[in-house]
Amino acid sequence: MVSMPQGPVLSGVLDLITWGKLGDDGPWFEYVSEPEGYDVHVVKQGETDELSRYECRVLESIDEKFGRLDRFVLRDLSHELPEWQDPHGSSRPIDPAEILRAADHAAAEIERIAAEAEELWLFRAVRKQARG
Repeated sequence: MVSMPQGPVLSGVLDLITWGKLGDDGPWFEYVSEPEGYDVHVVKQGETDELSRYECRVLESIDEKFGRLDRFVLRDLSHELPEWQDPHGSSRPIDPAEILRAADHAAAEIERIAAEAEELWLFRAVRKQARG
């Protein structure tokens, strides 16, 4: 997650949208079109079995509320988020703890979430290494 001039983004997703196919992009382009400008669209609905019903409802709610907004309106809204800080033409990493603090999570809870995220990251790294 990074702050960029147009708002906060997931840099890996932005790379896929900006540059299109570059080598092995995994399953991304099986489900998402190659970019036309900065626009992409769903080309195939994916399975949602790894998402809970709650997560699916959250995503649907976000799409309902923001999915039809003009990109510049969405950009302006994103500039109001406390975790976004103007990178002055560059990019600036967003610490996930900043988002949790902005959502009024207690310090102990932020530490617990960070520890769980680190554990998950390590698990995925080991699993990826084992697959070769």
